[in-house]
Amino acid sequence: MVKAEIISGKEVAAEKRASLKEEVRVLQETEGIIPGLTVILVGDHPASRSYVTAKHKACAEIGMHSEIIELEESVSEAALLAEISRLNEDDTVHGILVQLPLPGHIDEQKVITAISPEKDVDGFHPINIGKMMTNQETLLPCTPFGIVEMVKSKGIDIKGKHVVVIGRSNIVGKPVGQLFLNEDATVTYCHSRTVNMQQLTLQADILIVAVGRANFISAEYIKEGAVIIDVGVNRLPSGKLCGDVVFEDALQKASYVTPVPGGVGPMTITMLLHNTVQAAKNVRKGV
Repeated sequence: MVKAEIISGKEVAAEKRASLKEEVRVLQETEGIIPGLTVILVGDHPASRSYVTAKHKACAEIGMHSEIIELEESVSEAALLAEISRLNEDDTVHGILVQLPLPGHIDEQKVITAISPEKDVDGFHPINIGKMMTNQETLLPCTPFGIVEMVKSKGIDIKGKHVVVIGRSNIVGKPVGQLFLNEDATVTYCHSRTVNMQQLTLQADILIVAVGRANFISAEYIKEGAVIIDVGVNRLPSGKLCGDVVFEDALQKASYVTPVPGGVGPMTITMLLHNTVQAAKNVRKGV
C-alpha cells in the first residue's frame, strides 16, 4: 500500500520566509520601510512567553523589527487599551498582537476590537473577519491562512472538493471553513453536537481536524485518498506530542497528511510575518 505524502509545514514555512525576507529587503531599500511588529504579553505564562519568543525570533530571521511589551498580570483593562491606542498611532508599528489568553478581568473581545483593523495581524478584528466572509482582500487569521497555503503548496485542487472541518472555534474552525469556501470548496462543519460525524468525515476530500483531543480521528473516519490536515497539538502522559488524528492510520489511508509537530504549527507564525509585511505595504499604498 502506498503511504500518504507528508505536507511538511517546516518546509513550506521555510520557503515562505525566504520570500518574505526578500520582500522586507526590497521594502527597506526602495521605500525606507522596515515592517514592525509589536507583541503585548500580559502576565508570565510559560506557554505564552514561549510563543512570543518564537515570534520575536522569526521577525529577526527575516529582517523585520519587533518589540515585546510586557505588562503585569494585574494590569487594568483601561491601561491595556491605552497601550493599544498608543500603538495604533505609532507609524513605525505595522502590526499589533496581544498574546491570548488574557487574565479573566480583561474582556478579550474588547481588546481585539481596540486594535486598528489595518494593524490587526492576527486577523481577528470583526472588520477583518467581515471582509474575509465577503471575500475581500484583508489580513487573514494566521492558522487558517497557513492551512490553505499548505494545501496549495502541493498543487491540490480545492475547487469543488468537499472540505469537512471538525471544530468551530473562532480562531481556527470557523475561519478555515470560510477560506476554503472562498476557494470554491463545499464546506461542512462538525462539532460536539454533530450527529453521526463519521458519515460526514467519510465524504471528506479534505479533512481538517481542530478539536484538541489526542488521536480523536482514526482510520474508520478517513476516506481513502483524502487530504488530512491535523491542527491539534496534544501532550500524552508519556510527554510525547501528538495531533488530533492517529498519524499512522492517516499515513495508510490518506493521500496527504500533516505531521504533529512540524505541520500546521510553523505556518501560523509564518503567516503572522506575512500579514505584518502586508500591513507595511498597505501603508505604502495608502490602504
